[in-house]
Amino acid sequence: MGKRWVKASDCSDETIAKITEQLNIDRSLAQILVQRNICDYNSAKDFFRPDLDHLHNPFLMRDMDVAIERIEKALATHEKILIYGDYDVDGTTSVALAYSFFSQLTQNIEYYIPDRYLEGYGISTAGIDYASENGFTLIIALDCGIKSIDKIDYANGLRIDFIICDHHIPGDELPKAVAILDPKRSDCEYPFKELAGCGIGFKLAQAYAQKHNLPKETYLQYLDLVMVSIAADIVPVVGENRILAYYGIRKLNTNPCEGLRALMEVSGKTENYTITDVVFTLGPRINAAGRIDHAKHAVAMLLCQIDGNSLEQSVEINLKNIQRKTYDQDITREALALIGDSEILINKKTTVVFNENWHKGVIGIVASRLTEKYYRPTIVLTKSNGLVAGSCRSVAGFDLYEALSGCADLLDQYGGHKFAAGLTMQQHNVDAFADKFEQIVSASITEELLTPMIKIDAEIELSQIDGKFYRVLAQMGPFGPENMAPIFVTHNVYLTQSAMAVGGNHLKINIKQQNSSIFECIGFGLADYQNLLQPKVPFSVCYTIEENIWRDKKRLQLNIKGIKVN
Repeated sequence: MGKRWVKASDCSDETIAKITEQLNIDRSLAQILVQRNICDYNSAKDFFRPDLDHLHNPFLMRDMDVAIERIEKALATHEKILIYGDYDVDGTTSVALAYSFFSQLTQNIEYYIPDRYLEGYGISTAGIDYASENGFTLIIALDCGIKSIDKIDYANGLRIDFIICDHHIPGDELPKAVAILDPKRSDCEYPFKELAGCGIGFKLAQAYAQKHNLPKETYLQYLDLVMVSIAADIVPVVGENRILAYYGIRKLNTNPCEGLRALMEVSGKTENYTITDVVFTLGPRINAAGRIDHAKHAVAMLLCQIDGNSLEQSVEINLKNIQRKTYDQDITREALALIGDSEILINKKTTVVFNENWHKGVIGIVASRLTEKYYRPTIVLTKSNGLVAGSCRSVAGFDLYEALSGCADLLDQYGGHKFAAGLTMQQHNVDAFADKFEQIVSASITEELLTPMIKIDAEIELSQIDGKFYRVLAQMGPFGPENMAPIFVTHNVYLTQSAMAVGGNHLKINIKQQNSSIFECIGFGLADYQNLLQPKVPFSVCYTIEENIWRDKKRLQLNIKGIKVN
């Protein structure tokens, strides 16, 4: 499927010229900085030199003082503290961080992760009952809890206090917890709103250490965990998150915690990690524990610096990931066959597929794969606990949550946001739901939204790319949402030798312009272009620039995102 190439909006020439001169960099790089709202020397200095001293004071967060006082009381009176978190990467890293930090201060501490299948997302009655039966009087909940009003009331009735550390958007009413740390509270003036759940846990540890004059290392040692949560939870890599990610990646590549080190070893990649590597290599393995078995195994692995059997735990997690991949590939293949065999499904504006035997733990991944293939709002359904459960994914610019709201009469429950959501319904409503969802989406989605987009940051000549250009570009990382790796476009390039298909579906080409060096290029999933590209016929490419390291030799490589034959 061809993609739309959309150029970033124009910026002030005067500002670009000023940044070019002040920083002594290529004008195209200055243009990208201005597009990202880095418009003067000081903001550029902060951007290129992230500084841990620029992290905000944690006590600017609403209720932080109350949370710390309640923890001090628990520690002073030897209360039992339960660290409670969600079963995804953000939840398990949050629990590992908070448990590790507070274990330095008390032995009366445990952690609890709900079972994805038996308890579901968020605070569970079973979790609170576990706390009550085992004498816990304080629960610190991470990456969940902001909407658990009835569950917190239940805990209060059992005389169990809650500190909620969440980053999701609150409802109209807040739970009656002792303290609620969530920068998205309307009454919270914390300057940065986009921390991941683990980031909130980090701020709690930072606040305690700050108040008690503990060395910074007592909480900075967990920066690699915070970075993994930022990468996997797809939060914006700007502001405070960018500082945390910058130092977290550095720690991962130099001195990772034992659990992550062991996971890197079994994954086959042990160095030069980027945010993207974390998303595709470490994140899925940590997630696999909760998808296939129980997420407590992921926390146990991340805590290996305490109990010392890191390799054994990581091998186990890796096996779960291999199992997850098998489920994922099998279900994706079955779902694609369902669509491919039906003219009706192929021609719809939506994808809704159902099989009661599919594994609930991987339907979200399958929904993402189907969205990549057909690029339209997609829902994958399976049977779970007597109901039909679904995982939903959208396309850029289309509000999936709003479309689901229009089908609310056919759903038992639904929740999520614009681009991803979950739902449950009665099985007899599946067909009616699929029809209504198609009707609602068709009425509002445009053909443009059904065509994937490549956002181009700058047009350049190949001759602009040299060592200095790449060094400045690399310092714009770590890349991620709202600070993506810049995509460049270059017109009138030529092959220097025939195009090759490699690895089944990928394209390998060498290109140049009249006055440029030859650049090696890789285009993942672009093998179809092999026969369209001919020597002496000019074409246009859009791409990111990366460093290819092979047997300790480094060279620049273009990662092709799109091709247009002139």
